[in-house]
Amino acid sequence: MSNSIETKCLHAGYEPKNGEPRSLPIYQSTTFKYDSSDDMGKLFDLEASGYFYTRLQNPSNDLVAAKLTEMEGGYAGMLTSSGQAANFYAVFNICEAGDHFIASSSIYGGTFNLFGVTMKKMGIECTFVDQSLSYEELSKYFKPNTKCVFGETITNPTCNVLDFEKFSKLAHDHGVPLIIDNTFATPINCRPIEHGADIVTHSTTKYIDGHASSVGGAIIDSGNFDWLKDREKFPGLTTPDDSYHGIIYAEKFGKAAYITKATSQLMRDLGSIQAPQNSFYIQLGLESLHVRMQRHCENALKIAKFLESNDKVAWVNYPDLESSPSYELAKKYLPNGSCGVLCFGVKADREGQNRFMDGLKLATIATHVADCKTMLLHPASHTHRQLTEEQLKEAGIPSDLIRFSVGLENADDIIEDIKQALELI
Repeated sequence: MSNSIETKCLHAGYEPKNGEPRSLPIYQSTTFKYDSSDDMGKLFDLEASGYFYTRLQNPSNDLVAAKLTEMEGGYAGMLTSSGQAANFYAVFNICEAGDHFIASSSIYGGTFNLFGVTMKKMGIECTFVDQSLSYEELSKYFKPNTKCVFGETITNPTCNVLDFEKFSKLAHDHGVPLIIDNTFATPINCRPIEHGADIVTHSTTKYIDGHASSVGGAIIDSGNFDWLKDREKFPGLTTPDDSYHGIIYAEKFGKAAYITKATSQLMRDLGSIQAPQNSFYIQLGLESLHVRMQRHCENALKIAKFLESNDKVAWVNYPDLESSPSYELAKKYLPNGSCGVLCFGVKADREGQNRFMDGLKLATIATHVADCKTMLLHPASHTHRQLTEEQLKEAGIPSDLIRFSVGLENADDIIEDIKQALELI
């Protein structure tokens, strides 16, 4: 198959044979039939591959995961029921009570809460760091029990680009993997594994689906991290799993160890499986992803330049703007464009901000982002409202920040809508 990402969007993962369905089949079944007890037993012993219960695996899900894995340049992948589940599994697969990990403080508010509150209750400590700090300053946050480093390619909602070179060196010099949420960039505009990431996650709910029709997530493992090199650090992968007759994942499954453990252990016990019907929707979204991302980026840059020139706008941040603090990093890691999401503030108090947002007619206020239709929200009032003022500052989120997700409409129509709403301030 061609190595081009455009062709992979359409043809990777599922290759129908003679007389088989051209479109990905929806395997809408909870269970799968076997001819003998021994055949079924081998599946439960992880001695054979196959399907026995959709809570663990389903062919529709695996075919879509295979496509995403190929697009990201990974070795193995899995789908989850949401992006939140993907990020939880990605970290929890190698962390347990008493462990520590490091995450950028600029990550999505839901993930921030998952790491800082919910996982803390499980005995797993997360230190949030300013991703703009130097290598030397960031190194001070590592502990003997640190198990991974987590960041986002493009931060949500602040739209800053991660320095992969710095963070991959940081993680690997300390003997731990780098996990990257690549939701905003998608594998069309960035493939973090090529820049040193070990594990990539997605909320497929966003650009990958693209039409606000299905919630989902994905985890892609590069297969590059050597879990056995410092085996005491990753006992879940390098010591016997008593729930599977003493299997040692890293020894038995090699490069597939991480995803095999996440599937056979975490998915088995926690059950955040993707619905086969939703996998079908994700597959449809992937087929047009390369076309849509180009248009999202073109529209967003045009709108960012308009906002930057408007005297009622206090500030704008979009990675492809020369004024962005992430401009050089965007050129380095996202040379074909970043995404369709930008953020800005208007010269108004909270009441004036609300008048502007409520006055928009084409763009809608929605708890969603990275969709084919233009939408916006005010993180301090909406997605991040559970954070304190101190946590908002720690995450680098100004109280006036408006996250604006540019859709596929005519860019001039979106600009006209913004213009008339700005007049209400």
